[in-house]
Amino acid sequence: MKSGKCRNIHWGLMLLFLLMPAGSWAQESGSLPPFVMPVGVQSRLTSPENPTGKPGEGGKANDGAKGHAYDDIPAHGHVDLLNVMGAGVVDRIKLTVSDRTPKTLRTLRIAMYWDGAKKPAVSAPLGDFFGVAFGHTARYDNAFFNDPEGRSFAVTIPMPYRTGARIMIYNDSDRTITHLYYNVNYEKWQHAPKRMMYFHAYWHQNQPAVGKDFQILPEVQGSGRFLGVTLGIRANPIYGAHKEGQKVLYHWFGEGEVKIYLDGDKKYATMVGTGLEDYFGTAWGMGQFVNRFDGCPIADPQSDLWSCYRYHVPAPIYFHHGIRVTVQQIGGGPRGQVRQIKASGAPIKVISVDTPKKFYPLLTMPNAPKLDSSSFPKGWVNYYRSDLWSAVAYFYLDSPTDNLPRIAPLADRLRGISSWSGKK
Repeated sequence: MKSGKCRNIHWGLMLLFLLMPAGSWAQESGSLPPFVMPVGVQSRLTSPENPTGKPGEGGKANDGAKGHAYDDIPAHGHVDLLNVMGAGVVDRIKLTVSDRTPKTLRTLRIAMYWDGAKKPAVSAPLGDFFGVAFGHTARYDNAFFNDPEGRSFAVTIPMPYRTGARIMIYNDSDRTITHLYYNVNYEKWQHAPKRMMYFHAYWHQNQPAVGKDFQILPEVQGSGRFLGVTLGIRANPIYGAHKEGQKVLYHWFGEGEVKIYLDGDKKYATMVGTGLEDYFGTAWGMGQFVNRFDGCPIADPQSDLWSCYRYHVPAPIYFHHGIRVTVQQIGGGPRGQVRQIKASGAPIKVISVDTPKKFYPLLTMPNAPKLDSSSFPKGWVNYYRSDLWSAVAYFYLDSPTDNLPRIAPLADRLRGISSWSGKK
């Protein structure tokens, strides 16, 4: 067999981890089965003990004994986790830092550059990138990320490159962050496959106005594959019920539908779900759970905080010219509860009512009844609302760069990491 065919087989086997169902050897054993020896592939690792990954260069700091296990990240400085030339693929990144508070995990950001590009393909706050929103941590293990005890971060998404790769951790704070431990496993290849795609991740957050969708992934141009999202929600406390100054329940924020606009979709999307909890694999609300491809490691009504993930390994989503992904800001509750919300001054727009006998699409009904009228149906009322949303969208693209905006400045990234008023 020619070496080129071996390389293509190796590439195909490695990406089976994204294509095969849970329980397959590709999911559980890494990129290749243990009985296959790829042609011309060399295994490498960078760490503070060998930051270049070069053969025979590890452990020199203390004559072979443990001598340089971590780096510090200077204020407004950075540390390279990987900086290599040639073709290859990053198999795994594992790291931790001494300070894992929400503020620090939003202040630190990870950036990845492929093939010498000036603009990063990945740019996100450190904590959010590794699968939990708003700088929080949780114990979880899924298809892409894991944190076994809430103190470390690991990712195993294959990240290929043709001519070089650079992965960096930036510290945007005014103080040094100490004890950055990291290990980056990667492979050196003789050649990259012709139809290779590049890994990208885009983070942003905002609080859209009532009736406006949150952009999980703004429009991306090119062809590729949407891998999924880490989605964070800070439910606006203005929609909660209070008694003598104490919150006694939260009002459900998750009636919104995820919409995926493919290859030129305009007003209406090709793929539209049925509700937020349905998108994340559960139903009738959303509590805490962790599965391989979908989960919600944080579900905390007391602090109005949810962090969820969904990975499109089963049921992949491909695009050929472009993609855009959004979620509607829709809450729901019984008629009396929604009337209470409106009477308290919270901004809402009622859109539909679900009763045991009939569903009322109020936005398209002639002479639709008003919420406070006696003719308004008694049932479950859906309404537009406004919350604080955060997302890291993961995708492959046929280019090492994309057309998306650069990451928001630090002041914007720090919003929402603790209790908030709900005001914009």
